[in-house]
Amino acid sequence: MVLVGALLTVTLAGCGSSSSTKTTGQLTEVRQGSFATIVAAPDNPDNPMTPEKVELGKLLFHDPRLSRSGVISCATCHNLGLAGTDRLPTSIGHGFQRTPRNAPTVLNAAFFQNQFWDGRAQGLEEQAKGPIQAEAEMNMPADMAVERIKSIKGYHEYFEKAFPGEEDPITFDNIVKAIAAFERTLITPNDALDRYLRGDKNALSPQAIRGMETFERIGCTSCHAGPALSSGAMMKFDWGSDPGKASWTKDPKDEKFFRVQTLRNVSLTGPYFHDGSVETLEEAVTIMARVQLGYELTDQERDDIVAFLRSLVGEMPKIEIPQLPPE
Repeated sequence: MVLVGALLTVTLAGCGSSSSTKTTGQLTEVRQGSFATIVAAPDNPDNPMTPEKVELGKLLFHDPRLSRSGVISCATCHNLGLAGTDRLPTSIGHGFQRTPRNAPTVLNAAFFQNQFWDGRAQGLEEQAKGPIQAEAEMNMPADMAVERIKSIKGYHEYFEKAFPGEEDPITFDNIVKAIAAFERTLITPNDALDRYLRGDKNALSPQAIRGMETFERIGCTSCHAGPALSSGAMMKFDWGSDPGKASWTKDPKDEKFFRVQTLRNVSLTGPYFHDGSVETLEEAVTIMARVQLGYELTDQERDDIVAFLRSLVGEMPKIEIPQLPPE
């Protein structure tokens, strides 16, 4: 299930250009406005989270029976043991097809309204509909997905508890609502930056602090800020042949626009960029500074920024692979 749009992140994508750099004296104020700790993912009032819905979503997220082949689940491309990715340049889908883009991490995806690399879905519920039905991914039409889940008797009680009072709770909309509710629990708080922002000045190494200051000074925070270290906006990134947002809007003005990716856990989510063409964080940082900011990093600046980015690994969700309902 390719959440094309986190994923990486799986990747570092989309810093906007900055016309001027910031002085060291301005950085404390900027830092307070640029970065924020992760506390909890935002809920969707149209799909309120309940323990029953989250539990059902966890089952569906891990169930390959939602795919036509019966061997691909959401977790295939968004393995929670691999920081919500598959660590491949582009994912392998139905019939061993290669998907066109890198699978961004599902971790912290709840912080974004724009979903997929090209922003074609709004919110997790709409996003979850795409990979299940996509021919190159799970290749399961909505009506077939519902029929398949209804045929699994062990699911009936889960749906009745997650959607009480509904005469026919096993619907495609409810399938994706449950998956989205589960995904909203997949946040990674309490990384070194979070602890630093809460007052633990020893949480970041001196090199990581230098990297954070360089990150702010050259303008990376114009796009990579907030709890997820991403604005979630669509930004132009002229890299490779992928048309980005224009692939679905058909508007030339959207050519090469991609969603800014989260930098949380970025050291774990390579390879990088929408095409997964960049293997190392060092190379990704150098390219982003050059292409998006017009800035040539020194080796020391690059290494300092990478040290800062490596500090952004948070506490991983404690998820056990569930035993799936019997046929």
